[in-house]
Amino acid sequence: MATNPIPQFPAGFLWGVSTSAHQIEGAADEREPSVWDAFTAGPGRVKDGSTAAVACDHYHRYREDVALLAGLGVDAYRFSVSWPRVGSPGGLDFYDRLVDELCATGVRPVATLFHWDLPVTLDWRKRDTAFRFAEYVSVVAGRLGDRVAKWITLNEPAEHTLLGHALGVHAPGRRLMFDALPVAHHQLLAHGLAVRALRAAGAGDIGIANSHGPTWPASQKPEDVEAADFYDILLNRLFAEPLILGRYPEGVGELMPGGAEDVESDLKVIAEPVDWYGINYYAPTNVGAPEGGETEFGGITMPAELPFSVREIEGRPVTDFGWPVVPEALTELLTGFRERYGDRLPPIVITENGCSYEGLDDQDRIAYLDGHIRALHRALEAGVDVRGYFVWSLLDNFEWAEGYTRRFGLVHVDYDTLQRTPKASYGWLRDVLRAQR
Repeated sequence: MATNPIPQFPAGFLWGVSTSAHQIEGAADEREPSVWDAFTAGPGRVKDGSTAAVACDHYHRYREDVALLAGLGVDAYRFSVSWPRVGSPGGLDFYDRLVDELCATGVRPVATLFHWDLPVTLDWRKRDTAFRFAEYVSVVAGRLGDRVAKWITLNEPAEHTLLGHALGVHAPGRRLMFDALPVAHHQLLAHGLAVRALRAAGAGDIGIANSHGPTWPASQKPEDVEAADFYDILLNRLFAEPLILGRYPEGVGELMPGGAEDVESDLKVIAEPVDWYGINYYAPTNVGAPEGGETEFGGITMPAELPFSVREIEGRPVTDFGWPVVPEALTELLTGFRERYGDRLPPIVITENGCSYEGLDDQDRIAYLDGHIRALHRALEAGVDVRGYFVWSLLDNFEWAEGYTRRFGLVHVDYDTLQRTPKASYGWLRDVLRAQR
């Protein structure tokens, strides 16, 4: 592990950590159900058969967790607001208390308005859900807008579309394959409507958290390059270009619901200007032509009928999740975005970056974060306008379909006692942030 100091970042650079409501809050009986409650109730859908009914019990222990944030020395805390909780009596009171506690300790609240926990009564296949989302956003902004420092409309609509609606391995568990594209469009429309709702409420500093990573062709054979280009459109450009350029990649717009005129009208909403663009980065993806059968990637079975296959990146260490550790690909991603989108690209914030490893003396996590923070600094040196970096995650938590089998936290959580224990990486990051002051 490198021991030389992390390079100095510009004054005002925002350092933070991230979580999401469904993964940490618990108190499921004190809110309306979400699609994830329905999904995890089904047999065999979560690796260890668990649910997020209790999770880390952050709902009742938030003061303890805010004290951990203060001890870590972060500038900001990215949490998510649970739409089902806001729809329940007294639900917004919890976020009032959380935001007040953060402000009292000098940690800036950064609120994500949708992190996959859709109310069970709603459906992203339906266009009306985008408008219902904007109504919910208006309610939250009216209550918290005087104190929230930054707003994030959606978290990772690409994964929510692909895993939840195309492949069926996440909630709501639909296996629609390419018929899931309307879900992508309606989430992007919801984003644009939410930006308008936030502006109308007087809120500023608005962005989104899209997941991105470089796509590497498995070889220079035409069939591998073509498959990698298709994957890049599906996971990167489909969710970036409507926001940044106001258009879908060529050939995609006509696949979206409604006629060409309707899609064009929606794109004007989707492209509402944002103040910054959030990127969740974990790893690049090695993509080739279909191999004629199912393949495994990150614990997910990829169907044989997909027009691409995801291949292993050889010669790289992997996390406990099996994801390759490639810090320099973060530099590649950011410089590639700047080259692709030029002056149209808003300032960037890395809204998630982290890794799954076991143990309290988590030297592998320290090495991972060290490498990625340095890679981020190299992107800054190359002229990319990056304004902040958020580690995923503050706490070990419910890792979706993996249940409690993966630990991404800087703080260990004993799921029997709910005791929090800072890991070695917590102390390392605390020292890094002190040196940045």
